[in-house]
Amino acid sequence: MYDYNQIAEKIKAADAVLIGASNGLSITEGLHLFADNQALEALFGDFKRGYGIRCIIHGMGARWPSEEEKWAFWSRLIHHYCGEYKETRVMKDLKAIMGGKDYFIVTSNGECHFEMSGFAPEKVYEVEGNWLTIQCARACHDTLYPSLDMAEKMAAAEKNGRVPAELVPRCPKCGGPMQIHLEFGRNFIRDSAGQERFQAFLKRYHGRKLAVLELGIGPRNQLIKAPLMRLVEMEPNAFYVTVNLGEIYIADHIKEKSFGLDGDLEEILGRLRAACEK
Repeated sequence: MYDYNQIAEKIKAADAVLIGASNGLSITEGLHLFADNQALEALFGDFKRGYGIRCIIHGMGARWPSEEEKWAFWSRLIHHYCGEYKETRVMKDLKAIMGGKDYFIVTSNGECHFEMSGFAPEKVYEVEGNWLTIQCARACHDTLYPSLDMAEKMAAAEKNGRVPAELVPRCPKCGGPMQIHLEFGRNFIRDSAGQERFQAFLKRYHGRKLAVLELGIGPRNQLIKAPLMRLVEMEPNAFYVTVNLGEIYIADHIKEKSFGLDGDLEEILGRLRAACEK
């Protein structure tokens, strides 16, 4: 049995919380990018049969025959997982665990569920982009544009796996195609402002008590997990809590100030919330 009370006391004593999140959190919320499951069949059964889509991530990186078909896929995906999103127990528990402390979130999840659950957008850095902004596919300029309202209109108008040509977004500068702001090619526009906000947070809490809470990140992840462990190593007053199902890895040099919680993310956060609220 994990000592949730000990972890809770350390979180309550912390000056701030740094959250790292990846696919495991999305899966807990019902979004599995890599699975050929019933959810994929229900949402994209026609795309599976028509285009051979094997999972959501496959569709996200597909070369579509036309812009009308590309945006039929994306608008349906965004409508279902963003437009119809309701805050989950996991997100409610996470906010309760932090208890009003300052925080920052670094995530490779692009569905914007943190922001849609009430976390401040300026405190979230989506390292690989997100679904709710679009960019020029040619990157002729670096402005990002909101996509949710546009996606909702396209999803409502979609017929037979295509959206009307007049609803297909075009770059306001060059007139070329647009794409979801995700790192799928060399034209991805990096979020330098998000990176700067993250670095400012780290600078603000350098040397202070920092709780690093890692949610659903695999042991070999180099994008978020490895940098978080290096941060914990360098910061003398930081401690590390990693939560993942079936695979827990903590580097040897930070084990003395780390906790590894192996199990269902929703259940573990619920227990941790109860301990924090004692």
